[in-house]
Amino acid sequence: MNNPALADAAKLVGRILLALMFVLGGWSKINGYAGTQAYMGSAGVPGILLPLVIIVELIGGLMIVVGYKTRLAALALFAFTIAASVLFHMNWAQPMQQLLFMKNLAVAGGFLVLFTAGAGAYSVDKD
Repeated sequence: MNNPALADAAKLVGRILLALMFVLGGWSKINGYAGTQAYMGSAGVPGILLPLVIIVELIGGLMIVVGYKTRLAALALFAFTIAASVLFHMNWAQPMQQLLFMKNLAVAGGFLVLFTAGAGAYSVDKD
């Protein structure tokens, strides 16, 4: 792209859109703590990991939004998204689970692009 200002604005909007579901998801897990722990347990994931999940989603998402340590946060959220897909969305006999798995792959791809491209000028990182 030959317009750096437009590219940086697109990176900002892209970062916000990628991070939004993680910030909102982390917040909803705080408000629905017991239910989330039960859901995790039903998938064989120890509920004791929920505080870590909340930190990764909420803090990692906010780091992406403001563009702080963006490459590191993008890599962490990439790994988190792949792990969540494998743990929670592998029942492809249910079409919704297959759709959620594929959506997560697309989000993970976005995080890989962000990892390689950096946050842009409209960020704390300014890279």
